[in-house]
Amino acid sequence: MGYASIKTNLPGDRSRELVERRQQAVPKGVSFGAPLFAQSAEGALIQDVDGNTFIDFVGAIGTINVGHCHPKVKQALHEQVDQFIHTGFNIMMYEAYIELAERLARIAPGKHDKKVLLQNSGAEAVENAVKIARKYTKRQGIVSFSKGFHGRTLLTMTMTSKVKPYKYEFGPFAPEIYKAPYPYHFRRPQGLTIEQYEEYMMEEFRNFLITEVAPETIAAVVMEPVQGEGGFIIPGKRFVQGVYEACKEYGILFIADEIQTGFARTGRYFAIEHFDVVPDIITVSKSMGAGVPISGVIGRKEIMDQSEPGELGGTYSGSPLGCRAALAVLDIVEEEQLNEKAQKIGFRVMEKFEQLYDKYECIGDIRGLGAMCAMEIVEDSLTKTPSKKLTNEIIQEANKRGLLLLSAGVYGNVIRLLMPIVITDEQLDEGLEILEQSIETIEQRRHIFSN
Repeated sequence: MGYASIKTNLPGDRSRELVERRQQAVPKGVSFGAPLFAQSAEGALIQDVDGNTFIDFVGAIGTINVGHCHPKVKQALHEQVDQFIHTGFNIMMYEAYIELAERLARIAPGKHDKKVLLQNSGAEAVENAVKIARKYTKRQGIVSFSKGFHGRTLLTMTMTSKVKPYKYEFGPFAPEIYKAPYPYHFRRPQGLTIEQYEEYMMEEFRNFLITEVAPETIAAVVMEPVQGEGGFIIPGKRFVQGVYEACKEYGILFIADEIQTGFARTGRYFAIEHFDVVPDIITVSKSMGAGVPISGVIGRKEIMDQSEPGELGGTYSGSPLGCRAALAVLDIVEEEQLNEKAQKIGFRVMEKFEQLYDKYECIGDIRGLGAMCAMEIVEDSLTKTPSKKLTNEIIQEANKRGLLLLSAGVYGNVIRLLMPIVITDEQLDEGLEILEQSIETIEQRRHIFSN
């Protein structure tokens, strides 16, 4: 029997009723992937209020690596609620904050001494990483990369590349933020090999430090080791190392934004480990708390200690519930060997993707690192013209069949997979089969209408 089970046309009666209430109460600027409302969730499955069951290949946008409602996370939260819910770490401290900071420092790359600041959201982590870098270096400039995403606050929105829907008409933006070019192998100039393209992009970065901003004024370079919202774009090792070397040359801090890539998603605790680079600062969130809001900034001791008491923190920062959830997540990753499992999931997904790539013209590119995999949808493989329309149609068809999918990319034409890493082999296979059925249905429909 399949895990996906659709009992009614989507959305069902109850979901339609809630959509109508939402329209009256919630701003339309808050988006939604599908007009559905959750009733319960466990592992890699979600049931909606109309009794439909979906295989989850979205994972709350990379927040549920250990699965929905993992028993260890639930137990940790219940135990914490029975003790106390919140005291404010800057008023009455609690041990879970200290223990989580210690453990994050231990698993982060590098043998140097580290300290950890805990916050609430990914954007808050990036904001604080920038504050800390500016305080330490006494410089103001921040470099992020084209196609990158770092959040929706004023500063992180400024650092983000995609104009719509994240930045359009929301300016003016924060000053002293600069965008450097980032490699995109699928769309590299014709005639260049991957190696030549990497060298070209590294040269472009060096030129950027001459033509756009003086390196002596830059506090930090902030890089996603794998760009998430940008479309799961994976740079070459040479490029990442070249940027890192340039940072060291000019006294610039290297910040790895691991908010979507962290906690076993790519088969390592942190994606930057694939590139043999040791960042000065790492930002973390999303799957760190298994759905409970919490984030962190992990940095070299001397950098983190530059700020004075009261300059860092926040009312709910590093909440007891978030800390206990995160500690449970670290236990689960280790005990259930999720790094190793993510590698196996990635292998199976990419094996399936290769079959689909050979079979369907609309799949222009496939890419992945561990269990962070994506396919880029195009009008045809020759022109590589992005097709947001086809992408949305595939996603909607998959929803109808009981599979939750999400798009990404600056063109909105990338289907990204962020299934919980605890997903069973049977659930993974069924989800991939539904994905293929959805692509085949949309491709057949497209050819019928084009003839």
